[in-house]
Amino acid sequence: MTTAPSTIPPASRVRTYASFVRFEHTLFSLPLILAGVFSTPGPALSPMRWLWVAIAAVGARTAGMSLNRLIDRRIDALNPRTQVRELPAGKMKTGEAIALLVGSTAAYLGACAVLGPWFLRVAIVPLAVFTLYPYLKRFTPFCHFGVGLALALAPLAGYAAAHPGLERPGAALWLGAFALAWVSGFDIIYATLDEKFDRSHGIHSMVAWLGRERALRVSWLLHLAAAGALARVALSTMAHTTASMAWAIVAVLLYAGTLVLLWLEQRWAEDVNLAFFQINVWVGAAVLAMVLAARMAAGGF
Repeated sequence: MTTAPSTIPPASRVRTYASFVRFEHTLFSLPLILAGVFSTPGPALSPMRWLWVAIAAVGARTAGMSLNRLIDRRIDALNPRTQVRELPAGKMKTGEAIALLVGSTAAYLGACAVLGPWFLRVAIVPLAVFTLYPYLKRFTPFCHFGVGLALALAPLAGYAAAHPGLERPGAALWLGAFALAWVSGFDIIYATLDEKFDRSHGIHSMVAWLGRERALRVSWLLHLAAAGALARVALSTMAHTTASMAWAIVAVLLYAGTLVLLWLEQRWAEDVNLAFFQINVWVGAAVLAMVLAARMAAGGF
């Protein structure tokens, strides 16, 4: 019997809410946001601006995941793999999820307002993407690019927060291209878990459309494109000059390490938990480390 939400101790509710929005997956987006911040030299952020950037990032991501879970709750209830999620399993009420969505959206919009009027004007863009991409699987096998686009906004948001004048956006734009290709590619790998369910229930995915083998080839091509975009990130960040050859070598080694991680993600695609939930965390960290090393190679911050 499912325990009624109101009878569960407060600490357990916090854990339930964190599980609902997959708070640990912030490890995917946070390094990309920080990489965007440091992709272009500029004045150091004040502690308060860092705080508002963090609030905006967490608020936006929580709102995005809440939207995803609310929009997909009926599909999740039919899929044996996702029936254990909080809404279909009855661990959370729909009203709680809506309240979490409203609260996180308010925090996100409030942080954008503090960061500056321009940020508030464009705040609707991530929310629109977060709302749209859960519906894409109902219409098109290219739905994976919706997830990729959502994560591609992370480095662009970090860059904009640190550089309100939007000067020299090249490295940040290439980071966005990297994130689009990387995330879309690993979302195809993730979709292999639901190939049979998607086909039988009319859910569109690259795997259901092309079959597992050909879909994974598309994932490979996307990760090759991600590797190319990441090379441009390093070149743009160093601005084609190197004040420190040692740091440039470190950046190149970290780039090579990221390529190895992308290769391992493909090599271990059969073990989705390993490829998706473990390798991906290290990819984001490696990208951030590469950007920091490239920044040092270009003369520091």
